[in-house]
Amino acid sequence: MREYTVAILGATGAVGSRLIEQLEQSTIPVKKVKLLASKRSAGKQLNFKGQAITIEEATPEVFEGVDLVLASAGGAVSKRLLPEAVKRGAVCVDNTSAFRMEPEVPLVVPEVNEQALFEHRGIVANPNCSTIQMMVALEPIRQKFGLEQIIVSTYQAASGAGQTALDEMLSEAKDYLNGEKMEGKIFPVKGDKKHYPLAFNLLPQIDVFEDDGYSHEEWKMIHETKKIMQGDMNDPKLKVTATCVRVPVVIGHGESVYFKTTDTTLTVEQLKETLQTAPGVVLQDDPAHQEYPQPLTAEGKRETFVGRIRADKENPGSFNMWIVSDNLLKGAAWNTVQIAERLVENDLVHVPTEPYLG
Repeated sequence: MREYTVAILGATGAVGSRLIEQLEQSTIPVKKVKLLASKRSAGKQLNFKGQAITIEEATPEVFEGVDLVLASAGGAVSKRLLPEAVKRGAVCVDNTSAFRMEPEVPLVVPEVNEQALFEHRGIVANPNCSTIQMMVALEPIRQKFGLEQIIVSTYQAASGAGQTALDEMLSEAKDYLNGEKMEGKIFPVKGDKKHYPLAFNLLPQIDVFEDDGYSHEEWKMIHETKKIMQGDMNDPKLKVTATCVRVPVVIGHGESVYFKTTDTTLTVEQLKETLQTAPGVVLQDDPAHQEYPQPLTAEGKRETFVGRIRADKENPGSFNMWIVSDNLLKGAAWNTVQIAERLVENDLVHVPTEPYLG
């Protein structure tokens, strides 16, 4: 059996630590692990399967001899380093937005479009965390009953903005409870003009605003959904719109999803039967006993949890449902490692003769 040298780029971050954990639990036969981070973290140690691994500075040269790269160190770092890894023979799975909309780069949720991996040219992109959980829940419905329209409102946890942003929210909460003034410095977007507290607040802005009034997070959800489900980020046949809101939750994104199916005779019972056996889905839908998905109970789990399924009584074939998933696992680290597992299983860990180099 072939064994693989795997590099984790961004090993010291919130997603990086989870990449290490998910790789430890994966089916990938690992020969050697390289943990990569910035120069200031080089020389420190982290554990992999009980073995202390010294962190190396992420430079082009460290990718020599690497088979697989799992990357979550920010878009600029991925843009700069992943083409260098591909040049040296590594296949990269990237958890940033750097390559998602590139036509030559597959954007993959394994439960939905694993076949896209066969077209990779050295880099595979991991979708946005909110897009991933919605795709897991909607794809089995699309396959069986057709899908014409999606309207999604997200309730996205603070950890989606990174560890520093999460720490700020927790600090704000302490200030509020102590009767002190809260002063936001990161939310809604670190590089934007204004900042607001997130603790005990809701912010209807994730990422910067586009000229049409949509935030870039909303733009991503719309176009990633079309690319994953339809193979074309601008496909007009599937209508998608989104409103993305940051909420004062630590881990676990929630989504209220309204969708219209092609089959107008579809019932709630048929939907539940379909989702009951769908890969990666856990159905939690028992209103009589107040059972429904929650961020607190989804935290630390790989699955996507679905509940509150109900029909729109005014529009046949249209439904509402509620989706929750751990944004750092299925929304990031687990989906990344899951893609790597499928690359290994399908003998796709090799760079083609015409690699994608950015």
